[in-house]
Amino acid sequence: MDRVTHAYDGPLTVFLIGLRVHKPWKVGIVRQAAAAMPRMIVELERNKAAAERGEAEHLGYLGSRSTVHLMATTMVQWWRSVEELYAYANAVDHLHRPAWTEFYRVAKADPGAVTIWHETYTVPAHGAESIYSGPKPLGLASIAGTIPVGRRGETARQRLGGTTTA
Repeated sequence: MDRVTHAYDGPLTVFLIGLRVHKPWKVGIVRQAAAAMPRMIVELERNKAAAERGEAEHLGYLGSRSTVHLMATTMVQWWRSVEELYAYANAVDHLHRPAWTEFYRVAKADPGAVTIWHETYTVPAHGAESIYSGPKPLGLASIAGTIPVGRRGETARQRLGGTTTA
């Protein structure tokens, strides 16, 4: 079985964002909170494709993956930089800012109905390590492509720039 690692090279911002439903009977609040993210991802994916064709300025979004839990969802997003993530989040001409404002307006009716959360991690160039063995990689490699493990190092420590074995 081939072992590969992600092909992405450069600094990276990893953004985790999630929704946890506490009161599923508060349908209006839950629906508003849950419906916003898919629309934003469509906007970001369209921009990424247009930027790759040279038709738009790249917003910095590289891709995302979601997981669904019993009463919650978590999305992992990869961005080129935290500055580009923040620029998108605060831009009035993109979907995030209006969705954020609308969420707070709707959530005032019952602040305990849902929790929206996020965490942001900045990763310096050569600060991300990965390995995938199997027919279809997940995570960063699924959006950035793969290269053979040996090109970055046979051990995790080597792939992170160290010289000792893991």
